[in-house]
Amino acid sequence: MLKILIADDEVLERKAVAKIIQSSKEDVMVIGEAQNGRIAIEMAQEHRPDIIFMDIKMPGIDGVQAVKEIKKFDQDIRFIMVSAFNTFEYAKEVMQQGVKEYILKPSSKKDLLESMQRVADEIQSERKQKEEQQSLRANLDRAVSIAQKEWVTSLLMNQVQDISFEEWSQLLGVEITSGYMMLFSLKSSSQTELSLPEKEKWYRWLKDSLQSIVVKHEIMVGAMMDCQVPVLFLCKKSAEKNHFRTNAENIIDTLYRLFKQERLGAEMKIGIGHPYNHAHELNRSYHEAVLALEELLKMPNRKYLFCNKQGPAFEVPTDSEVIEVEKKLLDSVRQGDVNQVMLIFDSFVAKINTNKVTASFVKKSFDELFILISRMLHDLGINYERIPNIDESEDIRMVMETGKSHLLAVVQHVQVWRNNHAKGMLQKAKDFIETHYADSITLESAAEYVELSPFYFSKLFKDRFGMTFIDYLTEIRIKKAKAEMLDPGKSMKEICYSVGYRDPNYFSRVFKKLTGLSPSEFRKATVN
Repeated sequence: MLKILIADDEVLERKAVAKIIQSSKEDVMVIGEAQNGRIAIEMAQEHRPDIIFMDIKMPGIDGVQAVKEIKKFDQDIRFIMVSAFNTFEYAKEVMQQGVKEYILKPSSKKDLLESMQRVADEIQSERKQKEEQQSLRANLDRAVSIAQKEWVTSLLMNQVQDISFEEWSQLLGVEITSGYMMLFSLKSSSQTELSLPEKEKWYRWLKDSLQSIVVKHEIMVGAMMDCQVPVLFLCKKSAEKNHFRTNAENIIDTLYRLFKQERLGAEMKIGIGHPYNHAHELNRSYHEAVLALEELLKMPNRKYLFCNKQGPAFEVPTDSEVIEVEKKLLDSVRQGDVNQVMLIFDSFVAKINTNKVTASFVKKSFDELFILISRMLHDLGINYERIPNIDESEDIRMVMETGKSHLLAVVQHVQVWRNNHAKGMLQKAKDFIETHYADSITLESAAEYVELSPFYFSKLFKDRFGMTFIDYLTEIRIKKAKAEMLDPGKSMKEICYSVGYRDPNYFSRVFKKLTGLSPSEFRKATVN
């Protein structure tokens, strides 16, 4: 609906123009009439019309001056200048303000409507272009966000070994000299656990806030897991390594000021790893951030903590700490995630003071862990009965290495089993997509349905079917759309919504990309 304002000092002229406009089209509405330039300015500021029919010669503030004043607070309002004077100087002055339409009065109905239609077409064209740009930007931002999550996840799993900072620099268009990790944690200030919407709100706030305040770094925000978010900071050449602590503290201080203003009813803590000059060392920085955060969570009055090079001086782990590690290890073993298992194990071992812990204590912990693993594998239907033979008389480090080697063998066995059964799980995922293609399904929701991590599911899906999850979902949706087009009683917009798209323009672009024809062209060719 286009909103029209008519500014003219002649009441009969205003009424005549208003009547012509109201009776011409259904998608236009006259929102007001102004008898002089001053009132036109006030009404434009209040109602924000799309088009103003502006008489040039009015008492007080004339039409040209009114246009200049309105342009100061709204550049999008369009003007059709109306004048009884056929003088080039008048036309020239308003054209300098970007006004393209100029009609003489008394104007004919034909001239008035043709002028309005030209301006209306221009407005609609710009709106459509803006909507397409916004849609493209939203899709691009989502793609970049997913890519960043995948990069950070790969890094945490130590799977990004073959990329250098020089290659990072080429990808990002800035010179990267070092990088480090921060691990953010959110915990409710009350006894109640944070709800999913609260967690998602914090996650969005963290991403947006970091993007707005971080200048001397390129950042990549990882996926949120258990209210913890890893963030990779890639330092530009201007942010020298010896200023690392100062730069990091400036970012954190600003972030906490913004966090306080949000009043999220939660407590945020940050563990910070050390900067490294080589990309393959960034996984070590993440380990350090994990250790720093775990130590920080025991300090009620501290908000952030830089990792100590030597690590926290732990004594003998408590029963609750051992149970928590066992729980995390069991879950990672079940997923067949070798890198996560090794990460959890190495982080735990790094905290143990070997001068205080005995080999018998470590053996006992391993025995209990492998019994739990054996039971879990049995429940999953995985046949694996080997129990490690750990000699507690050996050096404690050797006992740990023996246990670690067996743990690695177990998780690799699970990984092989899961890969052998992946065909069934991926078929289940395909069935899920074909059933729910019209819904707003995501890679994450499909992965959750088959009980795989998004990263692992994405990799398996691509390896198995030769296309990404999104490509397959798109293929299914377009296939269903083609079938729907055989029914002439269904509109294109209806078909668009029925196959899972919410933007007809985007649907049309995707359809043409896959088929070479627009939806209307395809329907015409098929029907004929």
